[in-house]
Amino acid sequence: MFANVLIVCHANVCRSPAAEMLFKARQPGASRDRATPIAFHSAGIRAVNGHGMDPVMRRLLAERGVASGIHYARRLERRLVRDADLVLVSECAQVGAVEALDPASRGKVYPLGKWEDDSDVADPHGGDEAGYRESLVLIEHLVMGWLQKIC
Repeated sequence: MFANVLIVCHANVCRSPAAEMLFKARQPGASRDRATPIAFHSAGIRAVNGHGMDPVMRRLLAERGVASGIHYARRLERRLVRDADLVLVSECAQVGAVEALDPASRGKVYPLGKWEDDSDVADPHGGDEAGYRESLVLIEHLVMGWLQKIC
């Protein structure tokens, strides 16, 4: 069973916080098998601590009924990786970056798109709204797939 899941992207202002909030919003309630919900967190490989969430992604999450709350970017640290039972990355290439930071993480780091031929989630940050919408639709689809596997 997973108790602590970390979602990672590049800057922790768009894809990983969107996935984190979708995981939190869409995970099933407590059941006989699970007394407490899974804790979902996010971080960025090159994040600047304290940056806020991308406003376009925040707005698009709200359109889906997902409260984004207050989010401050945080840079990925070895401690965050070690504390996680499962680490999900936005792009396949980021698996290696996480494992380089903490070689002991091998075997618990996977692409968010693992169940979809290891598909990457394109980074829409700074692009047009259509790119954000496309990424968010994919993120939500991938989140739902992971929830079926881990809940």
